[in-house]
Amino acid sequence: MKLLVTGATGKLGSNFLPEFLSRERYRDWQVVALCNNRVVKETPRLKVVRGSLGDPDAVKKAMAGVSHVLHLAAVKESPGQVIDVAIKGMFHLLEAFRTSATAQQFILIGGDCSVGHMFVPYDAPITESAPRRAYPGTYALTKVLEEVMLEQYHQQYGLNGCCLRAPWIMEKDDFRHALDFGPDQFGGPPWTDLLPASEVARFASQNMVPLLLDHTGAALRRSFVHASDVVSAILAALDHPASNGQLFNIGMNEPVDYARVADYLQSTRGYATVEIPSPYHSNWLDNSKARHLLDWHPAIAFEALVEAAWTYRRAADDPRKVWYPG
Repeated sequence: MKLLVTGATGKLGSNFLPEFLSRERYRDWQVVALCNNRVVKETPRLKVVRGSLGDPDAVKKAMAGVSHVLHLAAVKESPGQVIDVAIKGMFHLLEAFRTSATAQQFILIGGDCSVGHMFVPYDAPITESAPRRAYPGTYALTKVLEEVMLEQYHQQYGLNGCCLRAPWIMEKDDFRHALDFGPDQFGGPPWTDLLPASEVARFASQNMVPLLLDHTGAALRRSFVHASDVVSAILAALDHPASNGQLFNIGMNEPVDYARVADYLQSTRGYATVEIPSPYHSNWLDNSKARHLLDWHPAIAFEALVEAAWTYRRAADDPRKVWYPG
């Protein structure tokens, strides 16, 4: 067997590859990584093909002899790259897969931006049958189109594919920096979108933790997932007969409640809390289908997510970097 991985140097790729290569079940599998700007280190079982997803010849070269595809690569808020890399790239992968004599399964990592996560109101937990309702931005658009393209290739050609739709993926100290009032804040919303810059600076100097409120004034609830749980979901879906043609929500069993976060950090670390009103909507990405059909269960719950982020210490050769704009 031979697995093609896109986005091998990113957050998920760097978590997935060591785990996959260490599993006894996959000891006879080979891996090829299609890399463009950043490159993984080759090993006897891991080879690199250099090129862009927007280049059909590079994709065909990478697909040679491949049995399985894991599509992790994404284009964030980079409008100049969206069509050539994200949309054409997905099309090139699907066409090369469809016409391959060796291809067996295609796994796409999707995102809850395709259903709008906290930008769009839902009056019930978000299941896989909920309509796609992306929020503004090119990244959310690409995730919708990728899901639809995979779905249609299954419908039109019987392609064996599945999509694992994940919410905001956390690793290392990501969650701590998502709540940081300082210049190292990770992700969004940027606090300066909701507060004057002077207030943000004051909170940063006072060891404060944000209690983000939703549009009703209640504590915001938002879905997250740890990178290790996404990796376990990929391994659960790989070659699983129940994954054929399916879309699965992959998230924690419950959304993270910002009030619970604030209370926990106050009791364990002495943080003071500041309430921040917002126009956002609480959501609940329902993972029941994956738990039922794939027997997949996330291992990282609320306290483990917080503790992992606050106890993580970065080595000198492991600086925080954001590889994409937006």
